Amino acid sequence: MVQLGLVVAQYDKHGDVIDAMHESARAAAEDAGATIAETLSVPGAYDTPLPADRLARREDIDAVAVLGVVIEGDTDHDKVITEAAAGGLTDVSLERDTPVTLGIIGPGMSKDEAEARTHKGGSAVTSAIELAKL
Repeated sequence: MVQLGLVVAQYDKHGDVIDAMHESARAAAEDAGATIAETLSVPGAYDTPLPADRLARREDIDAVAVLGVVIEGDTDHDKVITEAAAGGLTDVSLERDTPVTLGIIGPGMSKDEAEARTHKGGSAVTSAIELAKL
């Protein structure tokens, strides 16, 4: 059975998108027979690489899925945040030789677009499970 770590970025300026993503992730793990060994909550997407690294170092974790929502704002801040998070998470995966999947939706999304993509939480978990089995 695959043991997963889950990192959930709590910042969601428009409401319940991250909660729906988290539920989608848990449902995907359950459907696949995987276990979420630990869930770490962090303030925002930018903050996800460090807890992902801590989970990836654990011997009882086969893969890590990271969830977050970055909605378009008035500046390019959403692009800066998602690029930094994606780069940091890629580094963690390569340095730890542990799959770390990117379930951070954005940048450039409206609230409605984000709400339509809450299934990406489940997709991140499914990808993590598949990579762990390789």
